[in-house]
Amino acid sequence: MSARDGAALDYSARELLIATIAELLDGVRHVAVGASSPIPAAGAMLLRARNEMRGREAVRISILGSQEHNFFTNGGVEVFDCAAQGRIDAFFLGGGQIDGEANINLVGTGDYPNSEVRWPGCFGSAFIYFVVPRVILFREEHSPRVLVEKVDYVSAPGTSAGVARRGGPYALLTGMALFSFDRARRRFALRSVHRGATAAEVRANTGFDYDSPADPPQTKAPDEATLAILRGRVTQELAETYPQFAEHLRSARAAA
Repeated sequence: MSARDGAALDYSARELLIATIAELLDGVRHVAVGASSPIPAAGAMLLRARNEMRGREAVRISILGSQEHNFFTNGGVEVFDCAAQGRIDAFFLGGGQIDGEANINLVGTGDYPNSEVRWPGCFGSAFIYFVVPRVILFREEHSPRVLVEKVDYVSAPGTSAGVARRGGPYALLTGMALFSFDRARRRFALRSVHRGATAAEVRANTGFDYDSPADPPQTKAPDEATLAILRGRVTQELAETYPQFAEHLRSARAAA
């Protein structure tokens, strides 16, 4: 089934995001997920379940704040140590603002330190961005308010000339589209547009410039086997750490 034919499948917008994240994580051995990231966690769980079914290499998932899926006993200290040793292959970062060079802003808008709006802060985002090889930027909201030409404050730089780093942005996934990132050119490229959106709408709602094919493909739809795993095992596993989100997935499915 082609991506365009897949538009007829019965799947939700969030199920598409979860399936896309599983594809972006293909090949990783250890993925760490923040405590407030149910969609990335679901994508990692989907990859793990599929790998087990296919007899492929096991995937280790560390979800901060989880009792069942957290192997760390000393919180962020151990996470940073593990990442510094090169033992975390993928991580997810978001931002109140993300610009065309993959810089992220977690501090606030306006002229720092007199920010008009304040956000939670950087925590370890800059460190993680430098040492984890496959950082996936993720925001469901796709608007010029989030995807800006230039962030007001650089919490973590997407690239860093003259500084050795093995980590950095791998892709940007939003509620409308999927972008890849070219670290050498410091520029995003549109890879696909999600069902229900058009390339023109993506362009109109993105505050930075990016490369794009003349006719961007539609984001690959999850097949029936993937949806079965997601709606069964993955939703059950999510309930331990993200009970409300797991219930949302169940409710959305029941209402469809």
